[in-house]
Amino acid sequence: MQIARVETFLFDPGLAKNLLFCRIETDTGLHGWGEAYVTPGKEPVIEHLLQHMGKYMLGRSAFSIRHTAQVIFDDFAMRRTSLDLLSAWSAIELAMWDIVAKHAELPLYNLLGGASRERVKVYANGWSVGTDTIEQNCERALKVKEMGFTALKWDPFPGPWRSFIHREDEDHVVRYVRKMRDTLGPDFTLLIEAHRRLSPMHAIRIGKRIAEYDIGWYEEPCLCDNIELVAEVRRALPGVPIVTGEAIYSKEAWAQAFAARAADIINPDICNCGGLSAMLDISAMAQPHAVAVAPHNYNSTLVGLAATTQLAAMIPNFWIAECFINLKPACDSIAVAPLVVQDSFVELPTAPGHGIDIDVEKLRSHPYRDMGARTGKALRSYTEEFPRKNYVVGATRTGY
Repeated sequence: MQIARVETFLFDPGLAKNLLFCRIETDTGLHGWGEAYVTPGKEPVIEHLLQHMGKYMLGRSAFSIRHTAQVIFDDFAMRRTSLDLLSAWSAIELAMWDIVAKHAELPLYNLLGGASRERVKVYANGWSVGTDTIEQNCERALKVKEMGFTALKWDPFPGPWRSFIHREDEDHVVRYVRKMRDTLGPDFTLLIEAHRRLSPMHAIRIGKRIAEYDIGWYEEPCLCDNIELVAEVRRALPGVPIVTGEAIYSKEAWAQAFAARAADIINPDICNCGGLSAMLDISAMAQPHAVAVAPHNYNSTLVGLAATTQLAAMIPNFWIAECFINLKPACDSIAVAPLVVQDSFVELPTAPGHGIDIDVEKLRSHPYRDMGARTGKALRSYTEEFPRKNYVVGATRTGY
C-alpha cells in the first residue's frame, strides 16, 4: 500500500488564523487526514514545506511510519529540526496512521494497544478576548462553565510580551485571577497561561501571589529554550503545578527538561512535535519522572483534536487536553461526522482511523485568507450557528 497523492488545504475558520490540513491517498484508494500546527501569518510557509515534503513521500509504503520519520530527519532536513519542519511532518505522520488504522478497520487506539479510558477530559480555550475588560471576560468564562466545562485556560497578562514587567501588570494578573475564582467558584479549574514571557523573578513573585486562588497550573512562565529558568520557578513554587512543553519539539530537548525536573505536567502538541509516534515516545519518557501529560492543541477540533483524543485514550499518564471551542462551529461545518464534546469530555470515536472525516468540497469553500486583510467583522462570532448557542469567539493570542 503505497502513497500516491499528498494534498494540502488551508482552511479559514473566520478567526485568528487559518488551519492547515493534509490529505494522503494510497494506490488502494484509502485516504487519511493529518494537520500541521501553524501560527498566524506563517500558514503558507508551513504549507509550502509540507508540499515539498509530500513529494518526498510518493511511492513510499504507508506502513513505514517510524522509518520514514527518521529518513525525513536524516535526508530531507539533514539532521536539523525546527517547529516548521516537525509541524509539516506531523501532518503527514498523522495521515499515515489514519490510513493504517483504516486498513485494519480499527480505531487507532485499538490498533496500538487499546484505550485506558472511556472518554477524554478536555479544557476550554479560545473563549477569551484579550482586548476586553476583566469583567467582560469573566462573563465569557461563566458562559463556558454553563456549557458544561469544568476547566478553562487563559492568559491574564496585559500588554506586550516582555521578560520584565511593571508592578501594575503583576497587580492586574492577581486581580484577574481573583475575579475569575470568585466568578467560577471553588470547584472550577483555572489554568494560567504565561506564554514563556517572564523572567524567573517575576514568574516566582506572581506565582506566589496567585497560589492562594488554587490555580490548576502555571503554564510556561519562562522561555523553555533555557529550561533551567522553568526549573527555577518550579523549585520556588512548591504546590503550584508547573507546565512546559508547548515549545519543546525534539526528544533531545525533552530529555533535558526531564533531567532538570522542570515541570509537573507537560503539554506537547501532536501537530508540531512529530505526530502520534513522537507523542507516544514523549509520554513514555515522562512516565518514570512522575510527570503528567496534558496535550496542547491549538489546532482544529477535527484532525488535531481527534488525533489528540486517540493519544489521550491510550497513555496512562494523561491528565487533560486542550480544546479550542471557538474553532468547533467552523470545523463542524466541514466535518462528515464531528467529534462529540460534552460536559468537558470527548467521547472516544469508534470509526476506523482517527474517527473523523472531512467534506473536501466544503473545506475548499473556505480558502486561505491573508491575516493582514482581516477586520473586526471577520473575527465574527459563531454563537448563533452552534446548536447550544453559547460558544464565544476568542480572537486573542491565548494558546499561541
